[in-house]
Amino acid sequence: MENKGSDEVEKLKTKFLSVWHNVKYSWALKPKTSFSRNSPVLLLGKCYHFKAEDDDSPTEACYEAFDEDFIMGNVEAFRKDFTSRVWLTYREDFPLLPGSTLTSDCGWGCMLRAGQMMLAQALILHFLGREWTWSEALTLQPLDTETWTTTAAKRLVASLEASLQGSPRPSDQGSSAIPQTQGTGSAEEADAHLKETYHRSVVSWFGDTSSAQLGLHRLVRLGLTMGKQAGDWYGPAIVAHILKAVEEAMDPALAGITAYVSQDCTVYSADVLDNASLSTQNSQPAPASPLPDSRAVIILIPVRLGGEKTNPEYFEFAKSILSLEYCIGIIGGKPKQACYFVGFQDDSLIYMDPHYCQSFVDVSTSDFPLQSYHCPSPKKMPFSKMDPSCTIGFYSRSVQDYERISQELSKVLQPTAKDKYPAFTFVQGHGKDYELLAGLTPEKREWPFIRDPKRTVTTAGDFVLL
Repeated sequence: MENKGSDEVEKLKTKFLSVWHNVKYSWALKPKTSFSRNSPVLLLGKCYHFKAEDDDSPTEACYEAFDEDFIMGNVEAFRKDFTSRVWLTYREDFPLLPGSTLTSDCGWGCMLRAGQMMLAQALILHFLGREWTWSEALTLQPLDTETWTTTAAKRLVASLEASLQGSPRPSDQGSSAIPQTQGTGSAEEADAHLKETYHRSVVSWFGDTSSAQLGLHRLVRLGLTMGKQAGDWYGPAIVAHILKAVEEAMDPALAGITAYVSQDCTVYSADVLDNASLSTQNSQPAPASPLPDSRAVIILIPVRLGGEKTNPEYFEFAKSILSLEYCIGIIGGKPKQACYFVGFQDDSLIYMDPHYCQSFVDVSTSDFPLQSYHCPSPKKMPFSKMDPSCTIGFYSRSVQDYERISQELSKVLQPTAKDKYPAFTFVQGHGKDYELLAGLTPEKREWPFIRDPKRTVTTAGDFVLL
């Protein structure tokens, strides 16, 4: 009886915690982001200029992003490109997470969501290419004050009613913004239908159910093996290792892609090439599939760009990385507040924010709504506020692609008079074989870069300072 009573109290606490997070991460007034029209904007290797060709004004002017009356330069192209990226945020009312009574990741799952977004970008490159944009991207409305407060108010009322009555809230189901193409048609229609299929497949792999290939439930289950519980805060290094879940995905379409996580800020080329060469044929090849004898590799590099704060010497390095088309972004953020960095303008990073609570969507249906998986409103943050702990991601389509990437990045990583120590390095050969969890106590499993568990080390964030 005591256990039963304790379980009821725990469930009630979980429900009211969900209500609180609902208010904290939904009922907020979000100002629009301002961009300069005189400086280029870089978004995952794509460059956009907002200045009109006939505008010779030497002064900087700012505008509220995506105002309808402001069409200048490549603003619309940038908006479509940004909105087409897959946006994964806090969700609520999904099935119980493994080993817990939680049905929401509000307040703790932001780094996992950021990691999912980076992985989703790799899959978009793999199946659709960097030039792909969602046909419905420009139809989404910015998350302005009215949208946020109206939606949050409705959700809050439903949350309180559900908590008091003990009944689950209805999920937010709507009609798909993209109609299913039926029958035969022109080549353009067939191509559009194929792209829609891949788009929906990628999003569905990140659904919030235990069966989703790369969903939160699968990532939490992997986190349990590394000493992390649902409800714990995850760092960017641990998430990098968890994202190797793509290797264990059972969907045949994912057989042509794998993941590699660097060791001690070092990318061992022989290990990457081994991953790429041990390929199985993709039974459903993408329009731009890897070479038959290799598979694509997602390269994840956990780094630390400074001590307590990000070293300003790394700002230009981060800009160089985000200017590369094969870069899939950076997961990091402010201290204990994760986000997904996708670009920059001047001295500000452009990022996608997972700190927005949305309702569970059943992605098992063929026409599930896609709108909540795309964000029309970018955010900016000064480089100076960036937490030094982060994970950088790259996508390599083939062995030949990796050779080119490693050569280009080696040039970017060349030490200078100011920056004597590169953020990471490429070396030939294999890294030392070691078990991630070998010899580590649960409290030390957050830092997977310890060479010798017997050595006394000083830790900072996700990393070990040797």
